[in-house]
Amino acid sequence: MSSHREAPEISKDPVADGTDTYAFVSPVSPDKAVLIANFIPLQKPDGGPNFYEFGDDVLYEIHIANRGTGKADISYQFKFSTRVRNPKTFLYNTGPIANIGDESWNRPQFYTVTKVKHGRNKTTETVLAKNLPCPPVNVGRRSTPDFATLSAQATHILPGARKVYAGQRADAFHVDLGSIFDLGALRPFNEAHLISMPNMGGVNAVQSYNVHTIALQVPIKELVRDGTTPTDPVKPKSVIGVWATASRRKGRIYDGAKGKYVDNGPWVQVSRLGNPLFNEVIVPMARKDAWNASQPAYDSRYAGYVNHPELAGLLPVLYPGVFPNLAAYSKPRADLNAILLTGIPPGVVPGFQNYTGPVESDMLRLNVAIPPTPFAEQNPLGLVGGDAAGFPNGRRVGDDVVTIEIRAIAGLTIPLVDPSFTPDGAAAAVTDGTTDTNAPELTTFPFLGLPGGGYQTEPGTTQAS
Repeated sequence: MSSHREAPEISKDPVADGTDTYAFVSPVSPDKAVLIANFIPLQKPDGGPNFYEFGDDVLYEIHIANRGTGKADISYQFKFSTRVRNPKTFLYNTGPIANIGDESWNRPQFYTVTKVKHGRNKTTETVLAKNLPCPPVNVGRRSTPDFATLSAQATHILPGARKVYAGQRADAFHVDLGSIFDLGALRPFNEAHLISMPNMGGVNAVQSYNVHTIALQVPIKELVRDGTTPTDPVKPKSVIGVWATASRRKGRIYDGAKGKYVDNGPWVQVSRLGNPLFNEVIVPMARKDAWNASQPAYDSRYAGYVNHPELAGLLPVLYPGVFPNLAAYSKPRADLNAILLTGIPPGVVPGFQNYTGPVESDMLRLNVAIPPTPFAEQNPLGLVGGDAAGFPNGRRVGDDVVTIEIRAIAGLTIPLVDPSFTPDGAAAAVTDGTTDTNAPELTTFPFLGLPGGGYQTEPGTTQAS
């Protein structure tokens, strides 16, 4: 969760596993959009000596749809290459790394950024930058004594007023994994669960982990179909769809002579992520791997799981007597279909829309004409909290998407499309009980907090019963 280990096959391939996708208008530069894709979930900061890194054999992409087809009109591709400076040592670094060019860093990584425009008749590729250095991981106080400086050195200015960063960051997502996957329990409501336990606060299972982040900031006009910067939220062109993918070559064999795997053939998508939690809790297990390999344009085949979500049926069973109205509601969930698959049409929420048309497709939908909310005024509940610049209008780093989506599934958003329905009282209060106890979000690009250091990490305790 949001998409950490969300499908059987991709959970075996963490270097290609997308964890979270974000898309928002920058509060610092309101004429720019920020696109973020995180990969490699649940990284222990002290996981050496072979620390986490992007895959040289993986094609990472962030896609933009701006014509309502659910297909990419623009893609940003990221390809990585790793070098070994000293093949005679097992060490990741042989001394402190004061800057990203230090020879003491034995395994530096570099990448190329390419913009791909998918036209009706042809596809054009433009290389935006080559051999951009990543930062090292945050090894510890001796090896990486000033990671903030390394982070700044790894933030690159690209032509066309773009910025890019690719490297380790702190995971910004917060969720009670240990409780939610223990028969759908929410610790603040333990006493009401079918298997009752004392109520308690939520436990953020992700707070001590890092991820690998690809962050890109580009002018809004670059993402809009007519090359302008929209100012009218009602106009269809103001809404773009965003998702991220990872792909591998179709063929892979182990070359004994070279002592490594060799990849061949076309790229094949193995992971994707638009809306948080979609594949995690909407798509059934038997279809999760197929979903990861498909395009948003064909998500109508999964619409039945959105219109009649399994979790909405489980809540009244797991919490007897708490959700009687939800238990009695048998209509297709048009509210969830709009939030997750088509965007919210004009007229449903006063002054707001992020509708991309009738093609059902799982994407973040960002209305770029809605001004960003200043950091100090942002409501982590986004649109349902009265902050139209937040999820499901794109997704900001600080948006509490778990609470938003649990409350939506519990029926809080049904009256938007069916005024005859009265949500259960618990629908407006249900939460996993976690708060944002992760590393502090930055107010400048790349916005995600600095990653935890290996030396600084203190392993938690475990209990068998």
